[in-house]
Amino acid sequence: MNIESVVLETEKKIASELKQIDNTCYINSQKVLKAFQQNKLSESHFNTTTGYGYDDIGRNVIESIYKDIFHTEDALVRNQFISGSHALNVTLFALLRPNDTLLSITGTPYDTLHEVIGIKDNPSSLKSFNINYQQIDLLNNDFDYEQIEKTLNNQKIKVISIQRSKGYSDRPSISIDKLKKVIDFIKNINQNIIIMVDNCYCEFVSTQEPSDVGADIVVGSLIKNLGGGIAPNGAYVVGKKNLIKLVAERLTLPGEGKEVGPSLGVNKQILQGLFLSPSVVSSALKTTTLASAVLDKLGFEVEPKYNSEKVDIVLSIKFHDPQKLIKFVQGIQLSSPIDSYALPEPWDMPGYDNQVIMAAGCFTQGSSIELSCDGPIREPYIAYLQGSLTYEYGKIAIIKSLEYLING
Repeated sequence: MNIESVVLETEKKIASELKQIDNTCYINSQKVLKAFQQNKLSESHFNTTTGYGYDDIGRNVIESIYKDIFHTEDALVRNQFISGSHALNVTLFALLRPNDTLLSITGTPYDTLHEVIGIKDNPSSLKSFNINYQQIDLLNNDFDYEQIEKTLNNQKIKVISIQRSKGYSDRPSISIDKLKKVIDFIKNINQNIIIMVDNCYCEFVSTQEPSDVGADIVVGSLIKNLGGGIAPNGAYVVGKKNLIKLVAERLTLPGEGKEVGPSLGVNKQILQGLFLSPSVVSSALKTTTLASAVLDKLGFEVEPKYNSEKVDIVLSIKFHDPQKLIKFVQGIQLSSPIDSYALPEPWDMPGYDNQVIMAAGCFTQGSSIELSCDGPIREPYIAYLQGSLTYEYGKIAIIKSLEYLING
């Protein structure tokens, strides 16, 4: 089979979907540029601090820019966060106290939070501090409103967690419209419940963010969408000022909070990555849209379909066969700029219950906005494809990985 011909032919048929992604990119680019200009960003903000990081003007303006982009009262954007999961961990420990209850309304959260919450035993978990956890699974790919109402009317819930992206599940990701509807529903019942949204993989996919539709606090990673492939690490938390203060004091220490934390030379990279991120996210979306259309044409089960609403940068592909999953992921690695000669194998990755295979020939270790593909070795053997700094590199990778999978 001539895979390149199939890909190029399919690309012509999805031109309207690709154009729509361009339109979203334009709107988000306007939003970012406006925030940079309103905050009078200058070259002096690229300077660095060490030690305690007192009076880091670059760090402070970054957080002001994030606040403006997300339309929130405050923001915490730090390279001291190791990952999005670390930022979620810090946020949960900041907001919850012994005997409080955390409720997830999107079912079981991503694997790396299982030991944070205590779903999987760990003496450092929320559970070990007598913080309770409950979850409500999605119902027909939407929120279970009846069960949510019943739980909120009968129990005292402190924090509700919503994970927008699918993680390692086969459910669709949560759109802004669905998110707004459920937030309005919850606030109608109890205005005081804190709604925390895990926004990883979703930033700039739409023209609105969770904070635009009522979320109290929003968390994400800088080695995903908003880092633009340039930020070397870090994460962000945006939301209400009193909540950001709690998170900052959990990350650093009470009484100092946001006032400390050296930037260590990353201010320029964080800012430049954010500036490029609408375009990079657009490239990632175009890549997964093209991959969805081609794989669907070849008879594979994909989610989302190429012509459905875009919610995050992730495409899930069901192979129902561990060897096909492994081979497709290996094909992505062979198409990467870094370590293209290496053939990934499933391994016992920290924080996961199953072995995981991961292709990530990235300039930044673990970067999910760069082209990557991974999946747990468990039924129904799903590969999760995401990222690509440019659409052209993504298209090349789709061709090469499918040639490796189908033609050998």
